[in-house]
Amino acid sequence: MLKRLFSVVLFVLSFVLSTPLKACEVALALTVDISGSVDREEYALQMNGLAGALRDPTVSEALVSRKAKLMLVQWTGTSRQIISVPWKQISDYDDIEAMADAFEKAPRTWRNFSTAIGDALTFTSAQFEKVSDCKRKVIDVSGDGYSNEGVEPLGLRNLLAEDGFTINGLAIEGSADDLTSYYRDHVIAGNGSFVMTANTFDEYPKRIKQKLFREVTNQVATLTVYDKAL
Repeated sequence: MLKRLFSVVLFVLSFVLSTPLKACEVALALTVDISGSVDREEYALQMNGLAGALRDPTVSEALVSRKAKLMLVQWTGTSRQIISVPWKQISDYDDIEAMADAFEKAPRTWRNFSTAIGDALTFTSAQFEKVSDCKRKVIDVSGDGYSNEGVEPLGLRNLLAEDGFTINGLAIEGSADDLTSYYRDHVIAGNGSFVMTANTFDEYPKRIKQKLFREVTNQVATLTVYDKAL
C-alpha cells in the first residue's frame, strides 16, 4: 500500500515539475510601418509611443499577469521586413523596462519604400513558430497608407484567421482617404479582431496604449470598433 502511494506521489510530482509555471497566454507581434510616407519625427512618435504604452501601469500589469511574449517588426515594401526586437516573455516589470528601452533605441532600417501590408503579415506570421506555446497569436498592424505593393492582404488575412491568428489594426489617418475603413475591410481578421483610429501621428501614443491593453486582456467589444471619439 505504501509503495503504491509512493508511486502516485512521484507521478504527481513529476507532472507538476514538468508543467510550465509561467504559461504564455498571448504572443503579440507589434508591426510598425516605416514606409516613405513616415518621416523621422513620425517614426519617433511610434517608437516612443510603444515604449510609453508598455510602461503604462494598466498595460504592464496585464502583460506580466498573462506572461505575454512580445516582438517588434518594422516593415515597408516587398521583401523589406525586419525583426527589430526579438520575442521576449514578459515575466516581471524588469522585462517591461528592458522591452520599452529596446523599442526606444530601435534604429530605423529603411526610409524610402512602398507599403506592403500583405508581405508584412506573411513575414510576421512565420515568426510565431518560435512561440507555439502561447495560447493566442495576435498580430498588431499599424500604418498610414493602403497596401500598394506585394501580396494583397485581403485574401491572406482570411488564411491567417483560419490558422488561428487574430489581426488587429491601428490606422493612422492623414495620408490616405478613410484608412480606417480600408483596414477594417482588407486587413483585420480573426476572433475578436478590431481596428482603431489615430487621427494623426501625434495621437498614436494614446491609441496604441488603448490598443495594447485591449489586445492583451482579450476584450471583445459589442462592435468591431474603429473608435475616433475616445
